Amino acid sequence: MFRTALRNVFAHKARLMMTVLAVMLGVAFVTGTLVFTNTISSALEKSSSKGFDHVDVAVTPGSTKSEGDKVGRSTKLTDATLKKARSVPGAASATGVVSGYAAVADQDGKLVGNGFSTKGGNYSGTAAEPDDRYPLTDGAAPRGENQVALDAETAKRAGYKVGDQVRMSIDGPVLTPTVTGIFTTDDGNVAAGGSLALFDTATAQQLFHKQGAYDEIDVTAAAGTSQEQLKRNLDEALGTAAVDTDTGKQLADDQAEMISSSMSSMKTMLLVFAGIALFVGIFIIANTFTMLVAQRTKELALLRAVGASRRQVTRSVLLEAFFVGAVAAVTGLGVGIGIGAGMRALMDGTGAIIPDGPLVVSPGTVVSALVVGVLITMLAAWLPGRRAAKIPPVAAMNAVHAAPTAKSLVLRNTLGALVSAAGVTAVLAATTMSGDSGQMPMGLGAGLLVIGVFILTPLLSRPLIAAAAPVLRAFGIAGKLARLNSVRNPRRTAATASALMIGLTLITGLTVIAGSVQSAIDKMAADSLKADYVVSMANGNALSPDVLKTLDGTPGVTATSGLSNSPSRIDGSTEYLTGVNGKTISRLAELPVDNGTFTVGGSDVVVDDKTAKDHDWKAGSAFTVHYEDGKEQRLTVAGVYEGNEMIRGIMLDSSTLNPHITDGVSDMQVMLKTSGGTSDATKDKLTKALGENPAVKIQDRQDISNEIAQMFTLMLNMLYGLLAMAVIVAVLGVINTLAMSVFERQQEIGMLRAIGIDRKGIKRMVRLESLVISLFGGVLGIGLGVFFGWAAGQLIGNSMSTYSLILPWGRMGIFLALAAVVGILAALWPARRAARLNMLAAIKSE
Repeated sequence: MFRTALRNVFAHKARLMMTVLAVMLGVAFVTGTLVFTNTISSALEKSSSKGFDHVDVAVTPGSTKSEGDKVGRSTKLTDATLKKARSVPGAASATGVVSGYAAVADQDGKLVGNGFSTKGGNYSGTAAEPDDRYPLTDGAAPRGENQVALDAETAKRAGYKVGDQVRMSIDGPVLTPTVTGIFTTDDGNVAAGGSLALFDTATAQQLFHKQGAYDEIDVTAAAGTSQEQLKRNLDEALGTAAVDTDTGKQLADDQAEMISSSMSSMKTMLLVFAGIALFVGIFIIANTFTMLVAQRTKELALLRAVGASRRQVTRSVLLEAFFVGAVAAVTGLGVGIGIGAGMRALMDGTGAIIPDGPLVVSPGTVVSALVVGVLITMLAAWLPGRRAAKIPPVAAMNAVHAAPTAKSLVLRNTLGALVSAAGVTAVLAATTMSGDSGQMPMGLGAGLLVIGVFILTPLLSRPLIAAAAPVLRAFGIAGKLARLNSVRNPRRTAATASALMIGLTLITGLTVIAGSVQSAIDKMAADSLKADYVVSMANGNALSPDVLKTLDGTPGVTATSGLSNSPSRIDGSTEYLTGVNGKTISRLAELPVDNGTFTVGGSDVVVDDKTAKDHDWKAGSAFTVHYEDGKEQRLTVAGVYEGNEMIRGIMLDSSTLNPHITDGVSDMQVMLKTSGGTSDATKDKLTKALGENPAVKIQDRQDISNEIAQMFTLMLNMLYGLLAMAVIVAVLGVINTLAMSVFERQQEIGMLRAIGIDRKGIKRMVRLESLVISLFGGVLGIGLGVFFGWAAGQLIGNSMSTYSLILPWGRMGIFLALAAVVGILAALWPARRAARLNMLAAIKSE
């Protein structure tokens, strides 16, 4: 039976080629994902671990425990702490570290790096004793508030050299220090494309609002002292309640774990789409082996007649699947390694700089590729193998697949109806739940519904394809034959169309959700923001208080309000307070009030509806707040407003909140209104007033919507690209089914040619058959996608009041046209092959 299986594989090389390609693409996607994510993780881990080469123990501020309703606060690392750390037995040196956000502009005024990757810090060495962390390659260490040192990569990318003035910003105002030195660093952030600007310690503390304090103290061990021993000595000298200590090895391990964790979400997402491609490939494999078994009825009956058992026949089919899967897996492994290397190069090309490192092909990746390829193929071939084993020795000696019995169709349709009903019920039930609790039942219901529709597809194919009859009549006898061929074997048609259906279901559902959410955000911005502009930092950090002062003094600005945040304790739980200008906030934000009035001032506050519900508050309710400085105050709810994703929480006057903020008052954003409204001239005026700062964003409502739309567009394009793999596999399935169907119907095609249908008519028949099957899958996929998009929207609508279903008719039309194009392209080769058959040879074929 082993030799028989091997002989069959070589005998049907061409017919198995599409199956090999489908499995190979899925395996390549899995392998490429594992190679890419492992390579990036390894490069980032090695790069980040270099940053701890000069750290044996890191000392960081400890946190005081909350007592009662008081807010916990961090202790400070001062010069006294640094002095103690240096005198600890076993310590060779101790360095105080100050860090923060520092946006560096290039010669054209554009930000170098992106968001969190633009860092600042302190250079703690002197000319006599340089800072070992940052070896200087040119110039000298920075001294004073008008001097800065830049890392070599940033200086190269931005075009700076020693003596140049550099435009930069810490939290809003533009600084123009002189570059006094260029240094190299092992900082993983810089290796990944970020920037690092260094000031002397006193300047860094002042700029980062950490006067007299350090973020961290790095201690190196003397010869003969281990990291663990030094940690114990520091704990004993500094007190474990005051500080936290970690060894350099522990920090490196934690960093590696964090990188691995951050990469796991990307890996999971990519593997999900690889799984979708493999799932679609299952239909192709099952279809291929089903047709091969049907075409070999005589051969299998003879095997049974000469003594082969059912188990041996099943085993021979599974052996064929094993050979096919092994070839596809090995090929897919090689292609996947290439894909992983290509994705790495693509990221470098888009500006997402990744640290240098070798391509990582782990043994686990190789094993995963081989196991996935072989198991998926054998799993899909198992059912056709069982059917092959049931062929009796006295079976009719022909190559025509027996039509399914009425009993089997009734069982299939009944099962499909039950599974579909269960799926619809679960999805509808999930729409009545909250966002978090409804996700699991909705996912389960969606899976059941897709499976149920697949089971019912043979039943659905007849009426839906029959609906195309009026259109097909226009193509004469070719159109009629195409319709009859499409419904002749409903199971085969169903398996072919289902592969395309799954891809279009996901694409349509994602498009509906993204379009509806974008519309909801546009409406939210239009409804809740009355401000002409919102000013914020590019990286999401807090603004300097000078920004609000500058905007207040800018001609044409009629109203401003900063939005500052501060933690507090209320009724034993942590709540964040938002400080606003109580006199102007009603002119800058329009929030519908459900209860009371929108009054902010003194001890009067307004609360969003969700927070009010959680605490059982209404207009007139009074509560005690414990600020972060430990003081408490009695506040009164003046009104309850409808919160949204942009504005929510407990809002009180800045004059009430600011005295209790311990680390300096800073606004996360500033809303403002101008006398001339929004215009390019007004925006330019505001930009110039803030010093043309590359780190500051000045956005009107349309800019905010466009920024969010850009994120959705980027996400959708990425998902479309990933789902394209499933569509490509589906196309291979259509080609494979048509090609094998042409082979199976050689005699029939020969007879059609003999009675007068020319080659052009045969081509048209095969193309129309492919078009009908593809459009059938497209209609099912778009219909399911719209249903899932609506259902997911019901969950989103629970937390987004402006959400409403928006059907992207234009895009859905494009998707349906795409299904038609898939059908036409997939039929090119099978149609040409059918037309070139020799009619006499075809009529004589069995």
